[in-house]
Amino acid sequence: MLIGEYIHTIDTKNRISLPAKFRKEMGKKVIITPGLDQCLFIFTTAEWLKVSKKLSDSDSDLSFLKKDQRSFNRNMFGQAVDVEVDSIGRILIPDFLKDKIKLNSHAALVGVKDRVEIWNDRTWAEYKKMADKEAEELAEKLANENKSLKT
Repeated sequence: MLIGEYIHTIDTKNRISLPAKFRKEMGKKVIITPGLDQCLFIFTTAEWLKVSKKLSDSDSDLSFLKKDQRSFNRNMFGQAVDVEVDSIGRILIPDFLKDKIKLNSHAALVGVKDRVEIWNDRTWAEYKKMADKEAEELAEKLANENKSLKT
């Protein structure tokens, strides 16, 4: 399971080191794609296959027939890149993805169970403040949603 938060430097060649804890679980090749909430998602190749399958609407994958799904899939798949993890644990973030979330010299890498998220470090700090304030309310809402699903 990928957990924890790390602030790392992005070098002049757009490379960032994956934390050692993440490297062990992620392997030598990862997929980087636009995420949600102004971050990037990093998936292992195995997890990317699971995500791909979930994003297809059915066994016959007719997801292209639904406008919203086409748009979302174009964003996720069309801008996804597979990157190698080098011998010292760095990955290259393409310029277009770096620019998308306004990465500068530092980034927050956040483990979120089945993926790692890359955030502009300032955006991450702001998001954490907001999420901390709403944590109890969100927990209550999720608990109520789970109750209604079971009945």
